[in-house]
Amino acid sequence: MPASQLAPDIPADVLAAEQAHLAASRAALKAMREHAQSLSADAAGDWVSQQILQSLLDQRVAALADHADTPLFFGRLDRESPERSGRESDEEHSDREPVDLPTTIYVGRRHVHDGHSKPLVIDWRAPVSRAFYQASPSDPMGVVRRRRFGYHGGALTAFEDEPLSEGVELGPSKILTDEIERPRTGPMRDIVATIQPDQDEIVRATLAQTVCVQGAPGTGKTAVGLHRAAYLLFTHRERLARAGVMIVGPNRAFLSYISSVLPALGEVKVDQTTVAGLLGEHAAPEDPLVAAVKGDARMAAVLDRALWLHIVKPEEGLVFTKGAYRYRVADYEVREIVASLRGTTRYNPGRAALAQRLAHMVLVRMEQRGESPDDRVQDAVARSKPVKQIVDAVWPKLTPEQVLYRLLSDREFLAKAAKSDLSPDEQEMLIWRKPYRSWKSAKWSAADAALLDELGDLMERTPSLGHLVVDEAQDLSEMQLRALGRRCRNGSATVLGDLAQGTTPWSTSSWQSVLEHLGQREGEVTELTLGFRVPREVLDYAARLLPSIAPGLAAPRSLRPGAGSLSVRAGDSVAEAAKEALAKEGSIGVIVPDARVAEVSAELAGLPHAVLDPDSAEEHRLLVIPATLAKGLEYDHVIVVEPADIVEAEPRGLARLYVVLTRAVTSLTVLHDRPLPAELTA
Repeated sequence: MPASQLAPDIPADVLAAEQAHLAASRAALKAMREHAQSLSADAAGDWVSQQILQSLLDQRVAALADHADTPLFFGRLDRESPERSGRESDEEHSDREPVDLPTTIYVGRRHVHDGHSKPLVIDWRAPVSRAFYQASPSDPMGVVRRRRFGYHGGALTAFEDEPLSEGVELGPSKILTDEIERPRTGPMRDIVATIQPDQDEIVRATLAQTVCVQGAPGTGKTAVGLHRAAYLLFTHRERLARAGVMIVGPNRAFLSYISSVLPALGEVKVDQTTVAGLLGEHAAPEDPLVAAVKGDARMAAVLDRALWLHIVKPEEGLVFTKGAYRYRVADYEVREIVASLRGTTRYNPGRAALAQRLAHMVLVRMEQRGESPDDRVQDAVARSKPVKQIVDAVWPKLTPEQVLYRLLSDREFLAKAAKSDLSPDEQEMLIWRKPYRSWKSAKWSAADAALLDELGDLMERTPSLGHLVVDEAQDLSEMQLRALGRRCRNGSATVLGDLAQGTTPWSTSSWQSVLEHLGQREGEVTELTLGFRVPREVLDYAARLLPSIAPGLAAPRSLRPGAGSLSVRAGDSVAEAAKEALAKEGSIGVIVPDARVAEVSAELAGLPHAVLDPDSAEEHRLLVIPATLAKGLEYDHVIVVEPADIVEAEPRGLARLYVVLTRAVTSLTVLHDRPLPAELTA
């Protein structure tokens, strides 16, 4: 029996039967959605309950949306019957699956059942679906045959069978290869049909486990991170619905690119943001060397001291007057209270506790006079003018902006806060050359945003999410990582990136360092080196840069030979290269040095195109892309303009060039008038 069998070689009625199952599944999904739409929130009782229930119903309706051009299921498993196997697998006893599942199941993007609750499609995240990704002839996992389906748009057009119980070695899957290589336009698609065993292991890691994925270009690390979020939401729905899941990407263009993946999997309640969106949209220009100092984890200790330096030694006691009586708390008693609170609580709760402790001392004096004050009296004393005056004088009310303003504008104060953590030269770098008139008029930089967030957490504890997915994590500063770590201090994280693609002045060279600053020291680092998207010829060309930018990393490998996918041309026109690409199927990205975006766009004036903006992703077949926005994106055909200019535009220009050279899925054309960087010609 052959290892694979394509639809043209089998009776048409078998293909027709599968198409009929698809039609029945789509009809059932439509019925499920119509039923959800028919439900009313009116019976929930009060108005608030009605609004909550209506929101849940709206989410349910959105999750049941069918996409006509997207396969509802992509695989089928023919499993051993209980009689044949002599037992049911452990997976069939999962509390998420009925033990009477049929021996033939269809694996798809979401669960679909008919009017009698018979499963027509099983969600790819269900435990029983794991065999679709993991089963092999050496470990069939109770599966006799795996069937992969081929689609054109939303129409099922072919299938391919893989026998798993006969010990036959499986050859390459044409349907799988075609799906991986299929040209694309618009946003990123899900990869549920093509998840590989090593990717599946990461996707199905437990909620408690933080996973850090070092992924070479084209290995699907971003998609793996998104699919892990979808898997965890499926497996821990109630817990994560309360705690929340968040995706953090490098920029809005990237978020727009990935925005359709989770909704296509039925997950519509996941926040997606950038570091700037999370910490504050501050964009004041700043010297990269200054930003690097601000991004160093040593700043955490400096900020901690800067905040607590605002507490001053009490010089006077408290006198509280009620009627004819005066109740006194001596100055030394006030100092003892302040000393006991300082450093044992966050700043704002400590300030509130100081007022309550002072009020309690007054109540003790009242009781000594024979009075019987209660909690209401204590609260009234804590809010009284004498107590407020002492608290404001000793433990002043502050905002993060006030503290950071003083730190960056007062040399003497910065020196006290820095101690030996920052050198005199570093302190001098941090001081503003032209201080703002006040903290209210100060303009903050992106690096300042992480410092403000650190101060905010020292004042009030930052709420934690259930799970955080961080992409392009190699580009985050230590202080930014600390800020993100606060968002998952009671949860876990999926950390994604590539050390070779670090382009910021503070880019990390160690994932262990990233996990440490994220507060997830027990996180597991795993590596994806086998690429499925970038052709081997293109990847090998880009890998010439690795000895210079990440000598410790193994060179990535690609499953796709991609013969003829690389073209390096001197003196050729951008317009001509774009016309050649337009004659082929798929998306086209013209990646250029940022300073030449307008020039290249003008050269393409005769061709319909758009320029990618930092805040949004244009859905246009031909796009001009600034080199600094290319990270995380991919296009079928990529044209890179003047590599030497890209390298010279920033301190880590070679890393930026590595990024742009690895965005191609089908072909890469490199255009240059200037000599190529020496690393590419070696």
